[in-house]
Amino acid sequence: MANKGLFASAIAKLLPAADTRNHEGAPAYAYGPQAKLAQLAVTGTLSETFYATAEAQLSDVIAAAQACDPGFVAKAAVYARASGAMKDMPALLAAYLTVADPDLAVRVFGRVIDNGRMLRSYVQILRSGQVGRTSLGTRPKRLVQGWLERASIRDLMAAATGRDPSLADIVRMVHPKPADAERRAFYGWLIGKPYDVGALPAEIAAFEAWKADPSRPLPPVPFEWLTAFELSAEQWGELAGSMGWQALRMNLNTLARNGAFDVEGVTGRVVERLGDPAAIARVKPMPYQLQMALAAADEAVPLTVQAALEDALEQSLARVPAVAGRVVVCPDVSGSMASPATGVRKGALSKVRCIDVAALVAAAMLRTNRDARVLPFEQGVVKLKLDPKARVAVNAAKLAAVGGGGTNVSAPLALLNKTGEKVDLVVIVSDNESWVDATRGGATATLREWDLLKRRCPAAKLVCVDIAPYGTTQAQSRSDILNIGGFSDAVFDGIARFAAGETRDWVSIVEAVEV
Repeated sequence: MANKGLFASAIAKLLPAADTRNHEGAPAYAYGPQAKLAQLAVTGTLSETFYATAEAQLSDVIAAAQACDPGFVAKAAVYARASGAMKDMPALLAAYLTVADPDLAVRVFGRVIDNGRMLRSYVQILRSGQVGRTSLGTRPKRLVQGWLERASIRDLMAAATGRDPSLADIVRMVHPKPADAERRAFYGWLIGKPYDVGALPAEIAAFEAWKADPSRPLPPVPFEWLTAFELSAEQWGELAGSMGWQALRMNLNTLARNGAFDVEGVTGRVVERLGDPAAIARVKPMPYQLQMALAAADEAVPLTVQAALEDALEQSLARVPAVAGRVVVCPDVSGSMASPATGVRKGALSKVRCIDVAALVAAAMLRTNRDARVLPFEQGVVKLKLDPKARVAVNAAKLAAVGGGGTNVSAPLALLNKTGEKVDLVVIVSDNESWVDATRGGATATLREWDLLKRRCPAAKLVCVDIAPYGTTQAQSRSDILNIGGFSDAVFDGIARFAAGETRDWVSIVEAVEV
C-alpha cells in the first residue's frame, strides 16, 4: 500500500502557495484588486481596527479603486450601500468617481447618497482632498443642489441634524434655488438670513413657537432638536412615540433615565412599536444592531421592552435561509475578534465587536438549520454546547462570551478530518488573521485541511465570511470556495445561493449590480 503521508505531501504541493502575509506575519492569500475593493467596501468603516488604522484603510481603498475599472468601483459603491448598508465607504467611492469617471458619478449618486447623513459625508470627503479635489466642482455641485431641491422638508430637517459639515454649511456652498416661498424661508432660517416668518414650513414655525413657550405641544421636528432642551418625563414619553424606529432602538436607556417608562401607556406603546413587523420590514435593522441594543439595555428598561427587542431580533432573522445537507458553522472567537466591528473613532467606540458578529451569524444559521454543528475556534476548537431551539440572542451571547487566545482558522477543518465527519457546507466567520497554524511554505494550513476534507466529501463547499478589512484570506476563491465580506443580511443570501449551486464568486456578486 502507498505511503499515505508521502501521498498527502505530494498532493499538498499541487495546491497554490500562499502569496502574501497577513497582519500577524503568517502566510495568506491576497485578494485581487476587485475582490479587495469589494471587501473594503462592505467591511471598512474608515475607523481604527485591531490591526489597521483609519489612514491605512483609506489608502487601501483608494489604491484598490485605482486598480479597478471605474465601472466596478461604481457597482461596489451601490452594492455596499444597498446590500451592505454601509455608509462611509460607498460615500467615499461615489466621491472618488467624480474624478475617475464623472459620468458614472452622476449615475451612482442617487443610488448611494440617499439621505442627509450620506450627503454630508459625500461633501466632507470631496472637500477633504482625499480623492484628488478640495472643492465640489461643477458637476458634484449640481448633484448636491439637485438633492436639496428634490428633498422634502422632512428630509431637509433630518439632514439638518449633524455637523462637519452641517446642512447650513452645504446650503451656503451650493446655493440651491428655492422652488417656492416656503423653501426660501426655510433656507433663510437655516443659515441665519432674513426670511418671511409667515412662509416658514409648519414644522419649523411650530418649533420656534415651542422654544418661546415650552408648555406648547412638542413640534414635529427631529427629536435631537428637542433633547437639547430640558424635557419632562411626559415629553420624553411623547418622543418615544414619535422618534424613528432606529432612534427608538438606540435610545431606550435615555428614555428610562429620563422617566419616560414611568409615564402611563409609554411602555406598551414602545413594545408595540419595537415588535411591529411592518416597521421591521421597512427599516431592515441589522441583526447585530438589535443584539447589541438588547445587550446594552439597562436594568431600568422594562423587561417587556427588552423582550420586544428580542422578538425584533428573531424577526430580523426570518430571512436567513435553510441550507440543505450537513452544515458546520465555525465562528472565530480569538483575541483579535474583540475589536469593534465598526472600528474605533474618537468619542464613538462601537460596542459591536467582531466576535459578536461572528457569534450572531453562527447562532442565526443554527436557528434555521437546527442540525448544524457549531465549532467555535481560537487556537483550537472550543467545546461549547448550544441549544438549536434556544433564542438566537441566548446562543450568540454564549459564543461571544468565549473570547481570547490565538487564531487558528484551520482548526475546525482539522477536527472534521480527524473525526472523519461528512459535511456538505462549512461556513467560517473570521477576521482571517490566522497565525497559530502558520506553514513554512506552500499552501496555508486552511487550504491543506480543506483539500483533505474534499477528498472525503467531494461535493462539499466552503464559505469564508470575512468581517474585517484586512485584504487577505486563508483559502483562495474557486468553484468550491467562496470568500464573502460584510455582516448584513446579504451575507446569508450569498451563503444560501452558493450552497444551492450558484458558483458566483464575490466579484461576480458585485458585477451583477446594475448602475
